[in-house]
Amino acid sequence: PEVLACQDIVRRVPVAENVTSYAVRLVRATRAGTPDESRTAAEFLAWGAGPRAAQFLVRGAKARALLDGRPTPAIEDVRRLAHPVLRHRLVANFHAEAEGVTKDALIDRILEEVRA
Repeated sequence: PEVLACQDIVRRVPVAENVTSYAVRLVRATRAGTPDESRTAAEFLAWGAGPRAAQFLVRGAKARALLDGRPTPAIEDVRRLAHPVLRHRLVANFHAEAEGVTKDALIDRILEEVRA
């Protein structure tokens, strides 16, 4: 019951539009072959993250803000959660594997490309 109550509190935390927008843009940048693809996705990703990744970036940012004693998340919260949320959702292409480019390195590059 305590965990469910905490989850409910996190869901009710307000989020600024720019934070939500950033999470969506970050996820869309991982989608190779789409209008929003990043240079990194185009070169190194076979498959990017889906819409649920943006949802979990925002939800995680809310939890992080609460744990830090803040009433609402910031873009930096989304950025700090990018690796754990996106890492298992990305599929590197052959070029990335041949070059030895890790998913963490790809996420770092995408974070550089997608500015707040």
